[in-house]
Amino acid sequence: MEKKFGFSYVHYDAPAQLSQDDRELVAAAEQATRSAYAPFSKFRVGAAARLRSGRILSGSNIESEVFPAGLCAERTLLFHAAACHPDDPVVTLAIASDPSARECYPCGQCRQVMVDAERRQGSPMRVIMSGGGTASEVATARMLLPFTFEL
Repeated sequence: MEKKFGFSYVHYDAPAQLSQDDRELVAAAEQATRSAYAPFSKFRVGAAARLRSGRILSGSNIESEVFPAGLCAERTLLFHAAACHPDDPVVTLAIASDPSARECYPCGQCRQVMVDAERRQGSPMRVIMSGGGTASEVATARMLLPFTFEL
């Protein structure tokens, strides 16, 4: 039996089209790229999350000489949020990169961790992927990984 999977997303042709809160979050993600440690790939990624309380957290990617011991910005941020703010769920997550020739999309591991975070907190998180002067948004991380791993 054939089945179909599809989803809708919002695309912004310019950052000015985002709400003020979302522009602030994307700016925090862009700022977080400055703290990235990426001496090998030279691809600096920043992530910023707005928690339900309104607090904004940020994280960046960290590479290691002992590849693959590094960690992506999204996972750095989400693990910190889960450990230090377990009762304050992530409402929106923004991702940015430097260089940013195009929108920055999460890797497969990050997509799984994002879905795990949604499951753990019992609510969806919007995801804004920005770069290259544009942004795209999905209403839930689950849309980025339709076939998730579950025990």
